[in-house]
Amino acid sequence: MAKGASWLVICTAWLPAQAQTKQSAKGPLELAKQYYAAGEYYTAAHLYEQYLNPPKDPKKDQAFPVYANKRKAPIDKNTRSAILYQMAECYRLANYWEQADSLYKACTGNPDALYWSVVCERSLGKYDEAKEKITGYTPKDQQISELVEKERGTLRFIDSQLMRPDASLTTVRKLRMPGSYEKGSFALVPVSGNRYLISSTRTDSPAVAGSNPNNSHLFYAVLNKDSLGKLAALSLPSDGLMSNQGAATVSPDGNCIYFTQWQKVNGRTVSAIYVIKKNNGRWSGAELLEQVNNHVSNSKQPFCTADGKYLFFASDRPGGLGGFDIWYAPLQGDGSAGEPVNAGAVINTDGDEQAPFYHTSSGSLVFSTNGRQGMGGYDLFTAKGRETTWGQPVNLGYPVNSSRDDVYFYAPEKTALLADAVIGSDRGAGCCLETYRVNKTPKNNRLTGQVFDSKTHKPVTGAGIVLTTPSGKTTRTTTDETGNYVFDSVDNTTTGFTITVNKDAYDDTLAVVTITKTDESNLLTDQLFNTDIYIAKKFVLRPENVVTVYFDFDKYNLKTEAVNKLDSVYKVLVELPTTTLQISGYTDGRGSDEYNKVLSDRRARACADYFIQKGIAAGRISFASFGACCPLEMELINGRDNPDGRSKNRRALINITKE
Repeated sequence: MAKGASWLVICTAWLPAQAQTKQSAKGPLELAKQYYAAGEYYTAAHLYEQYLNPPKDPKKDQAFPVYANKRKAPIDKNTRSAILYQMAECYRLANYWEQADSLYKACTGNPDALYWSVVCERSLGKYDEAKEKITGYTPKDQQISELVEKERGTLRFIDSQLMRPDASLTTVRKLRMPGSYEKGSFALVPVSGNRYLISSTRTDSPAVAGSNPNNSHLFYAVLNKDSLGKLAALSLPSDGLMSNQGAATVSPDGNCIYFTQWQKVNGRTVSAIYVIKKNNGRWSGAELLEQVNNHVSNSKQPFCTADGKYLFFASDRPGGLGGFDIWYAPLQGDGSAGEPVNAGAVINTDGDEQAPFYHTSSGSLVFSTNGRQGMGGYDLFTAKGRETTWGQPVNLGYPVNSSRDDVYFYAPEKTALLADAVIGSDRGAGCCLETYRVNKTPKNNRLTGQVFDSKTHKPVTGAGIVLTTPSGKTTRTTTDETGNYVFDSVDNTTTGFTITVNKDAYDDTLAVVTITKTDESNLLTDQLFNTDIYIAKKFVLRPENVVTVYFDFDKYNLKTEAVNKLDSVYKVLVELPTTTLQISGYTDGRGSDEYNKVLSDRRARACADYFIQKGIAAGRISFASFGACCPLEMELINGRDNPDGRSKNRRALINITKE
C-alpha cells in the first residue's frame, strides 16, 4: 500500500479492470516502470516481482490481481540485481520497510543499497544494527555521502531521545478503530462533546470505470476511552467533490467545515482546501476556499483556531522557504479567508512543514516537519507565539515522535499540551497512518525564592516559610544560609498561593506568590522563581534609650514639656547622624479599640512630624500605634478609677537607636 509523502493519499493499490485489459499486452517490466512513474509504488513492486518470478497463472493470482504477459527471455545477473534494487525502492517509498530492507541486503553489488538498508533498519527500530552498518561507510557518490552524514545525525539524535529522563512520564497507545489497520485513520478533530471527524479509506460503490475506488473520506466517530466507534460517513453534497477528502477542521461555531481534497494528476498529488457551510441545518456544496488556493500550487491540512480568527494550513505556494510551508490567513465572518501570510523562517525550513495545529490556551503551534533534526521521517515540533512572532521550535521528543512519520496533532484547550493529545503516526504494523493517544504526566513544579532583611538587604537564615494554597492546604519549610526556600510538587498554577514568613525578632510577613521567571530546561522539573520577600525587624523598645512624652485626655497635640524632651532628642539626632528613631503611640483604656488605634497613631505622628519639620530625614524615623495596649499603670484600683494611672498611659515612646 503506497503512502504519499504528503500523508494525504490513503488508498489500496489498484488497477481498474478497464485499464488492466488495455495494459495486459505490455510486459510486467514495462508496466512496473509505468506504475513507478505514476507513484503507484506498491503495484510497481509486485509487477517487478512478476517479472522476476512469473506465476504459473497470473490471472488466478487473487492476492494481486494486476497481471501482465509472461516474461519469455532469461534474466542476466546484472539485470536481476538492478530489478531487485528497484523493487526495494518501491517498497521503501510505499513504507514497507521489512520488504525493502531484505531486498536492499540482496543488492550486494550496489553501494547505495547499504545506505537505504540503514534507513530501513532505523525505521524498523533496529538502531544498533543501523549504527553498526553505517560505521565506516564512505560512499563515493557525493549526494549519498551527504545523506549518510545526515543519517548518522539522526541515529545520534535517536540515542539522545531514548535516554530522555522524561520519557517515562509519557504513554502512547493506538486508538482502536474498525478497519484502521487495513485502511488507516488520521487527522482526528473535535466536532462536539466526544464526537469527532476522522479521515479514513473506504471502497466507493459503485466504482467509476477507470478510477481507483479506494479513496479517503471524512467520517464522524465517537471517542470512548481508547476506542473510536460508531463511524458514519460525513454526508457531503456531490457538488464540487474530488475523489479524496480528509484532514478537516471545524469552525468554533460549527457552521463551517474546512477540509482538504486531492487527486492524482499525471502521477502527482494535487490538493486544495475547500469549505462547506451549514445553512438551515443543511450543508452547502463544497466550495474552493478563495485566497488560500491558487492554480500553480497545492494547499492542504487546514486548522481553524479556537477563537475562530485564523486558518492555519500547509502550502507550497510561491513565497515560501522550501517545499510545503506553514501559512495562516485571517477568517471572515462569512467563513471566507483573507490574504495568506507565511509563518516565517523561524517555523519554516527548506524542507517540508505540514499539519499545523494551534493551541490557543498555551500559545503553542504544533506542526510536523522533515526539515529539522528529528528521529527520522516527519517529527512533531512545537513553538510558542502567534502569527509571525514565534519562539524557537522544539522537538516534542520520544516517545511522542518515533523513527517513522509522525504527523497530525490535536489537544483540547485549557489543558497542558501533552496531557491528553492525539497524534497521527505510521509507527505501527498497519498499512498506513493510524491514530495514537498521548498522555503525559505533568512535570514536577519546584517553587523557590529568597527572604531578605528589609533594611540591610542581607539574606535571612532560618526563617519559617509557610506556603498556603487557595484551598487552605499548608506546607512548611525553612530558609537556608542564603535565605533560599524550596517547595517541591506544587500545583501547575500558583494563582492565589500565599507565603507567610516567621522569624524571631522580625514581624510576621504575608506575601502573595508572584512568579517572576520559569526555568523549563530540566526535563523532569520546572523551576518557578517567586519574587523576593523582604521582612522588617520588630519594633523593640529599650528602656535605656527611651524618651517618654505624655498627652492630655483625648488629645494628640504636643505639650510644652513634651516639646522640651523632643528638642533634647533632636540634638542627639543632629550630633549623631547615624541614629534613628522608633516612635510608638498609646492611649488609656477609655474608648473603643478602633478609636484608640487612630488616636495613638496621631500621637506617634505628632512626634514624628515635629522632628521632620526641624529637618530630620523621614527615612530615619519609623512609628507604630498600639492603642490601649500595654498600660504602664493600673487604671482601676479596687474598682475605682485611677486618673493618675490613666495619664501615664496616654504617652508616646521615642526609642533612640545608635547604629
